[in-house]
Amino acid sequence: MAIARPVARRRLLGVAARWGMRLTCAGMLAAGYATAIEPQWVEVTTQRMRLREPAPAFAGYRIAQISDLHMGDWLDRAHLADVVRRVSALGADLIAITGDFVTRHPERVADELIAELRGLRARDGVVAVLGNHDHWSDAGIVREILRSSGVRELRNRAITLERGGMALHIAGVDDYWERQDRLDDVVAALPRGGAAVLLAHEPDYADVSTATGRFDLQISGHSHGGQIVLPGHGPIRLPPYGRKYPLGRYTVGGMTLYTNRGVGMLRPHVRINCRPEITLFELEAG
Repeated sequence: MAIARPVARRRLLGVAARWGMRLTCAGMLAAGYATAIEPQWVEVTTQRMRLREPAPAFAGYRIAQISDLHMGDWLDRAHLADVVRRVSALGADLIAITGDFVTRHPERVADELIAELRGLRARDGVVAVLGNHDHWSDAGIVREILRSSGVRELRNRAITLERGGMALHIAGVDDYWERQDRLDDVVAALPRGGAAVLLAHEPDYADVSTATGRFDLQISGHSHGGQIVLPGHGPIRLPPYGRKYPLGRYTVGGMTLYTNRGVGMLRPHVRINCRPEITLFELEAG
């Protein structure tokens, strides 16, 4: 027995070392996936959306949404160019961007943002609203970037698209967190007839917008889907005004809400079970 004990101990240490190596390798692979693979693995999600108000002239109308670029934080020009290429290749009728173009220092990434956003292609153009980080950095610079890129900011206003004598209203509110939203003004300016889509950066704003009874669909971003989503638990960390409706599709009152997971990231720059997303909405007549 005096000889067997050291042998058994050595065997135990060998097993522990092998398992330690396996766990280390598994951890390295998981870290590599979360930092280098999933953040670049963009998913195109198609959502068929039935309008409450009959609008057969807009049946098949397609809106592509991206959100939360956070240019210069993790997203660089090469990644943005790939997103722009993917979105434009969808052949959507309209492209909508739901805020947080930057995290900080918009002046440092202005030229790159303008150069790439100019490449977005859609029949009815590109519309956008600002997010909280755009205001926290410099909303004036971000707005100049949008103007130079040919992107129309829906700053508490709406535009009306017409086809076959029917109307589809595309509205937007400025950032709710910064109390820049003026929803009453938007609703007052909307014609009575026609389906309406609302761009609002924070998804939890749906509790406010649905109370008007005027919108068929709200599209938002802000939460990034949580970036890390645990099976059986959900997102592990969410920002204010992005905690009630953090990702995907919801029915809020009589309105549909969709929360896009974004294409950029904030620190920590990881994504687990929460791929970056481009959303394509295909409208159906009510």
